[in-house]
Amino acid sequence: MDFELSDDQRAFQSLARDFADNEMAPHAAEWDETCTFPVAAMRKAAALGFGGIYVRDEVGGSGLTRLDAALVFEALGTACASTTAYISIHNMAAWMIDAFGTAAQRRRWLPELTAMKTFASYCLTEPGAGSDAAALKTRARRDGDDYVLNGTKAFISGGGVSDVYVCMVRTGAEGPDGISCLVVEKGAPGLSFGKPEKKLGWHSQPTAMVIFEDCRVPLANRIGPEGEGFKIAMQGLDGGRINIGACSLGAAQACFALAREHLLVREQFGRKLKEFQALQFKLADMATDLEAARLMIYRAAAKLDAGADDATLACAMAKRLATDVGYRVCDDALQLFGGYGYLMDYPVERFLRDLRVHTILEGSNEIMRVIIARRLLRE
Repeated sequence: MDFELSDDQRAFQSLARDFADNEMAPHAAEWDETCTFPVAAMRKAAALGFGGIYVRDEVGGSGLTRLDAALVFEALGTACASTTAYISIHNMAAWMIDAFGTAAQRRRWLPELTAMKTFASYCLTEPGAGSDAAALKTRARRDGDDYVLNGTKAFISGGGVSDVYVCMVRTGAEGPDGISCLVVEKGAPGLSFGKPEKKLGWHSQPTAMVIFEDCRVPLANRIGPEGEGFKIAMQGLDGGRINIGACSLGAAQACFALAREHLLVREQFGRKLKEFQALQFKLADMATDLEAARLMIYRAAAKLDAGADDATLACAMAKRLATDVGYRVCDDALQLFGGYGYLMDYPVERFLRDLRVHTILEGSNEIMRVIIARRLLRE
């Protein structure tokens, strides 16, 4: 068991951190304030290989591992968790096409997706099917060489902006076995979008409903066989959970560093804050929790790379811990800053707002506990 990163991994990590420091951090507050979707910055990230990190290289991907991807998302998350989270969703959607699509489908969509000339969204959640994802109602009916879609997807990152929507739709009976995976392209007849949602955080990526009204999609856009969509969606989420956990760690690490610096310089009662044992203990707990969560994320990524039987369990555990710890560390950092932490002049409140949703998406942390408990209680 080797806990040291390879030279290549250190290089990926350093490259991502330099990009975060120079291309994301100086603009993150403005993106948040103006609700700007930073297309130019993301295309610069894609030029470094971050648009298809674990997509195969023959279609423009970087061909790296899930652990490599976790290192990248953790580094990018130190600058802007909102933008990093969208990049992670884009990567997940691109990987689903790469892993389960035909050679023709991969050639058709992935070169532009990996370059982020086009953008991708993942469409599973519906107004009436959140945690109970297998209850989705969006129906795809065959009509000649097309499917005709009717239904609505909710809380879609990139909704209205993305060019490619990887959608889970019902082509068969109720339950998970009746779900298939279709790629719906922007501009498809019958495709429309709701108004941009007003959110607590994640302001640098738009969120909207995706609406299908007799939307026609070619049969050739189906990813994998009919009835396999739910399995494809869940496999995508295993990696997505690692990604969002890594993003949480990066943001929390940034808040930790800011809080530490604050303790070193701020004085009250004639003493530096660093001299108060209660605050020393708080900082120690924050650092310990971050390290524990980081190890779980890296281990889950390694298990997913290895195809381990318990990879889904490890991903659920790691996502649950990392997103809970990430938000709590940001909250603790804000507390250590006192009233200053509550001001938008400082980045801690932005990280806090952005990370709040990480315990809800990619499967809520309550659903993570359901997954874990089911595995533990198998007979």
